[in-house]
Amino acid sequence: MPAAVVVGAQWGDEGKGKLVDYLARRADIVARYQGGHNAGHTVVINSETFILHLIPSGILHQEKFCVIGNGVVVDPACLLNEMDELARRGVKVGKNLLISRNAHLIMPYHMALESANEALRGEKKIGTTGRGIGPAYVDKMARCGLRMGDLLLPALFREKLEGNIRGANKLLETLYGSPGFKAEAVYADYMKFAERLSAHIGDAGAVVNKALAERKNVLLEGAQGTLLDIDHGTYPFVTSSSAGAGGACTGLGIGPTKIKSVLGVVKAYTTRVGSGPFPTEITSELGEEIRKKGGEYGATTGRPRRCGWLDIVGLRHAVRVNGLTGLAVTKLDILDELDPIRVCVAYKSGGRTIEDFPPDAHVLETCEPVYKELPGWKESTKGVREFGGLPEKARNYINWMEDALAVKADMVSTGQKRDELIVLREQFA
Repeated sequence: MPAAVVVGAQWGDEGKGKLVDYLARRADIVARYQGGHNAGHTVVINSETFILHLIPSGILHQEKFCVIGNGVVVDPACLLNEMDELARRGVKVGKNLLISRNAHLIMPYHMALESANEALRGEKKIGTTGRGIGPAYVDKMARCGLRMGDLLLPALFREKLEGNIRGANKLLETLYGSPGFKAEAVYADYMKFAERLSAHIGDAGAVVNKALAERKNVLLEGAQGTLLDIDHGTYPFVTSSSAGAGGACTGLGIGPTKIKSVLGVVKAYTTRVGSGPFPTEITSELGEEIRKKGGEYGATTGRPRRCGWLDIVGLRHAVRVNGLTGLAVTKLDILDELDPIRVCVAYKSGGRTIEDFPPDAHVLETCEPVYKELPGWKESTKGVREFGGLPEKARNYINWMEDALAVKADMVSTGQKRDELIVLREQFA
């Protein structure tokens, strides 16, 4: 069975964790393909809430095999904390987790460099999580990064580390006026990480491709969202990796012909964390009401999310660059009390109408949304599990979205809990 990709179609925080958790039931392998522990995928099982940052959401199904791909950057301390927390709560993480030996390591100097650079930007800061994600990808592209496989070769790891620390310390001390790091102390810490993680490190690409050759179901989990993609998002207010569906191929070492479906996760409204243009942002009290009702606070940082109306222009862009085959609409229930509901169908800028998502952030900042009003349903959709059980106007909202994007809805989430879900089409037969 070819692979299925789950990708965020907005600025992240769309609810991918819950969808991956559901789809994992029919998957044999669940593989994360990019990003780092700046992700926060939330799954609610009964009364328990699990927030996963690096480990694929499929880990909550004990019989599933989980993979962290080469496109992910890994903070080993964070990964071990996550493994320990899962174990404490009865979720076993053992031979069911494989980490690509080619996945790059986040080092302490990466975090220091990112924090110092953000402080230097002042009001023009990007709004990163400060967790070293960007600088780790910088080292990857500069071809001087340390990888998970290097942990298995202590002498080589130390040699590479000493060279990197010399360069990082020079930057920290000279450019930022910050203290540097001692190679010996960092080496000792990472060798301790290696003791626990070495059994999990291997050739992830070979494992995933073997499973595909054996017609097994492989679920590919993305982090962040399309509009944060390093190439296709609102640059420079983006993440440092390929968050779109294309990143699944490069981030796991599989060919594009292996992908059967691409499920775009779409919140029924729009949110954004941090800096950057946001044409449909609601700056009135209504935005705060939506934030409170939707629990719109970052799972990783706790930062309040900016809230706004659904943006069809941005979503059409996501449909195109990802080749979406289906939609998964989340948080429909948060709109239950609103009437009318506004949706952005185009932008206005400089006296002209724009229907294609601008590739430049400075252009997007000048855009004013052109809204269409749709009738609200003023009834509860909370926990509805059949599409026919939704209020007619709620069904009409979904149908309108399908028509506007020329993509059918495969799933509709009606609450945070695992089973508060309408499934219209399965990704795996």
